[in-house]
Amino acid sequence: DILDTTGQTDPTFRSTRIYTPITAREVRRRLLEQKGYTDSPLIGERSLRTKLNMLGYRPQRIRKCKPHKRLPETDAIFEEIHRVNAQADEQPGVLRLSLDTKATVKVGPFSRGGKSRCPQPACDHDFDSKCTLTPFGILLPKQAKSYLWFAQGKVTADFMVDRLEELWKTFAPEGRPHTLVINADNGPENSSRRTQWMKRLTEFSDTHQIRIRLAYYPPYHSKYNPVERLWGVLENHWRGELLDSVEKTLGLARSMAYKGIHPVVRKVKKSYKAGVSLSKQAMRELEKRFDRKPDLESWFVTINPITKLG
Repeated sequence: DILDTTGQTDPTFRSTRIYTPITAREVRRRLLEQKGYTDSPLIGERSLRTKLNMLGYRPQRIRKCKPHKRLPETDAIFEEIHRVNAQADEQPGVLRLSLDTKATVKVGPFSRGGKSRCPQPACDHDFDSKCTLTPFGILLPKQAKSYLWFAQGKVTADFMVDRLEELWKTFAPEGRPHTLVINADNGPENSSRRTQWMKRLTEFSDTHQIRIRLAYYPPYHSKYNPVERLWGVLENHWRGELLDSVEKTLGLARSMAYKGIHPVVRKVKKSYKAGVSLSKQAMRELEKRFDRKPDLESWFVTINPITKLG
């Protein structure tokens, strides 16, 4: 439990390994402070390293993926997001999901810098691509279920909420949760200050009578967002392949597996208009619906639904 909440993916996607910047000494300290252990029966640091090896972890001294910048609030954000996520995973009726958009993929006979067992002729990157696809993903970390959508247009705030609506239909009425926790990286289209994103989420909350909690990762630390692990698996899965058609791109995405489970993959044909926003007056009225955490207002926001009468 301690290690899984601090794991980060490789931002370059050169490996599917998860890196956890925590020492055996720190694990022991957290066992004492967070898990109720006492010092005398708890094994020492050296024995704990052996136990970590038995669990599949390989503690080693390494300096990897150091973020370029930090905010003064970074530590406080991480402390709160770990608390929110742990609480969400333990409480019944609460669903936690992680969402993000991956970099646009060119469709065409381009080399992707990987290795293949058989040689394949590839074109130089300077040639025009047949089209481009932008992957958008939603991962349910606790269930290890994943959903991928590929868009030929822009992935906007409206695009993202429409995908939430589409996903919501897959849940049986009796199995729908009462609270939805969303992990994201506070990007330009899903920021808690993005007016259209917040408007659509508020409408989603009212329509489905569900409480929404937004829990964002701090800037320059998006590699900790669980859905990034999905992108790492996908990038390594199709590395060395020529994504020369839309069908092949979607097929490779369907054949990958995250923790042994294949994702649900769809292509979105609808085009979304970029730059849709609310007026300042409309946003001021909408802001009254939000419960922002003091001192971390941009990172943790709760949207409570208006109860329907009758």
